[in-house]
Formats: sequence, structure tokens, C-alpha cells
Amino acid sequence: MSSIIWPTMKSPTRTTIRISVVESDPVRLLGLRSIFASQPDMQVHAATVPAVLHSPNEDIILMTASNGAAFYAAMSALKAVRPGIRIIVTGPGSRDEDILRAVTTGAKGYVSEEASPEEFKHAIREVHAGSVWVPRRVLATFIERATASARKVQPQTDDKISDREREVLRLLVSGCSNREIAGELGIEERTVKAHVAQLLRKVGVQNRIALSVHAVTHSLLSTNQ
Repeated sequence: MSSIIWPTMKSPTRTTIRISVVESDPVRLLGLRSIFASQPDMQVHAATVPAVLHSPNEDIILMTASNGAAFYAAMSALKAVRPGIRIIVTGPGSRDEDILRAVTTGAKGYVSEEASPEEFKHAIREVHAGSVWVPRRVLATFIERATASARKVQPQTDDKISDREREVLRLLVSGCSNREIAGELGIEERTVKAHVAQLLRKVGVQNRIALSVHAVTHSLLSTNQ
């Protein structure tokens, strides 16, 4: 599955990645654990949603998507208690609506259950480093829908977006990483991160995907504000 790595702002400094796998099927759990067994920088153990709620040491929560509202309610509960938690959902890769719902509910990544072990490991490392891992086609759908419904309104903030922030935002919406934005604008990467943090605060959203969609739907890239 072709996926896009969408960097966000914070990167953990620990070298060992603790992965909690929330999975009720023992066969599937065994398969997921086997993917990471040979990785010296990864520690994997089985967990439940209640256990994760009271265990702040996990770096990544790997959850298998299931039908019904209970799965999304569990994700929402995790995010409500631990807003900074990084959840990766694995499930069928064919339904874009399911993937979109997982991401908008708070998942930092979605990996198809048909993905190769290498893609699973790559997704874990990228999300742990502070990125968002989503299929490219889903991101395209996300942006297309936002563009189709775009309307000219003022941003939902009293803080005016500066010209430099708008330049950063334009490149962010196009899918550029912090490093690429820094290179394009001739500024340091940490300065880009500071601008993104300010944009998130001004717009009132939690992540870069939400910021990009809000920028398109609310015409924040226009200079006529």
C-alpha cells in the first residue's frame, strides 16, 4: 500500500519503541508480534484498552480495526484520557471510509493487514518519530473533499496569520515535510516547527492533517484576509 509520511512536531528521544498490541484474536496477535520479534529497538506486548489507559509508558498502540461503534469509542476514550497517545490501526486496506474514520478519530497511522512486515516496521518507526502514516489515496480523497466543499470565510481565530505562516501553510498543504519547507523557504527546520505550532494554536486544531483541511475549506491560503 502506497503511504505518505506526514511529519508532525514532536519526536521521542528514547531508542526503544514500546508497542502495545490491542488484539483479541490470539492468532492475529501472534502474527503481529512475530513481525517485530527480530527488531532490537522494539518491545511488543499484548494489552487491553483499560490497561493502556493506566499505563503511560507505551510509545505506540497497535489496534486492529473492527466493525461497529465500540472500536471507535475505544479509540476516543484513549485519546480523551491520553491526548498525546500514538495509535496505529491495522485492518482491511480496501475501504477508504474506514481509514478516514480511524484517522479523524485520532489514529496517527493506518496500515493494511495485507502490508508487508517491512511496511509495518517502517510505519511504527515513522509514527514513533512524530509522523502520520496514511495511504496516499486516502489523503488525496481527504483533500479532494475539502477542496470541493471549500467556501470563502474568515479563519476561526482573532489572530491574523502572517505572510510567513501562510507560506509555511501553503507548502504544508502540498504535503511537504518540515525539512522540505525549511529548504524551500531558506529557514531552519526548528523555525518551521515553531510556525506550524503557531498555526495549530491559531486555527485551533490538533494535527497537520486537520490544519491542512481547515486551510483549504476556510481559504486560509488566500492573501485577501
